[in-house]
Amino acid sequence: MSRSYRIGLIVPSSNTTMETEIPAMLRAREQILPERFSFHSSRMRMKEVTREQLEAMDRDSDRCALELSDARMDAMGYACLVAIMSMGKGYHRESQRRLHEVTVANGAPAPVTTSAGALVEGLKAMGAKRISIVAPYMKPLTKLVIDYIENEDIEVIDSVSLEIADNLQVGAQDPKAPAELWKRLNVKGADAIVASACVQMPSLASIPLIEAASGLPVVSGAVCTTYAILKTLGLERRVPDAGALLSGRY
Repeated sequence: MSRSYRIGLIVPSSNTTMETEIPAMLRAREQILPERFSFHSSRMRMKEVTREQLEAMDRDSDRCALELSDARMDAMGYACLVAIMSMGKGYHRESQRRLHEVTVANGAPAPVTTSAGALVEGLKAMGAKRISIVAPYMKPLTKLVIDYIENEDIEVIDSVSLEIADNLQVGAQDPKAPAELWKRLNVKGADAIVASACVQMPSLASIPLIEAASGLPVVSGAVCTTYAILKTLGLERRVPDAGALLSGRY
């Protein structure tokens, strides 16, 4: 009999994409592998993607981890890449440790991954040293994301910023838009493309299209978060039509 895993999602209140794309990937995985998954969310307030709202939201993540641990999660994912990155370089390690300790103190220990840490981990798993990225953020926040990634010894050679501050508007973007947006990037010498450096900006439908057109591995914040969740559970990291990282090779 296949085992079922409870996945806790720590979600910005205005995020609509994490609870769409991550379950979609794991449901697709259920079609080819025996494990089953259920999804459980707790929300932290955030409407505008500004540093002030991101910092306030991050303080709320402890409550979310506590609430989810009441329902005994097998793993948790914190879905706001730029919130973590705005708190300082390397902060994903501190966040993951602190939120895990919240679950331990509640008698329900669960590993916690952040989309920020997962993006770094996923790129390193593929051996990507030089990347180009598409992001929905205002340019100063994209610069913050680039600095954070480069602090982890991954060079960002080019980026596209859509400059959308309203988080609902980010989530309303066409999932196939990145299949065109990436063409604005310089990818010469790149080892990989990040189709969406934000778990709120839909991109799952674009990933196979960009890989086919570019010949490069393509990831997103959501793809890397799914990879990290499967890794923490000790499960095969294989999902159909989700790009090279989830091909089962890594």
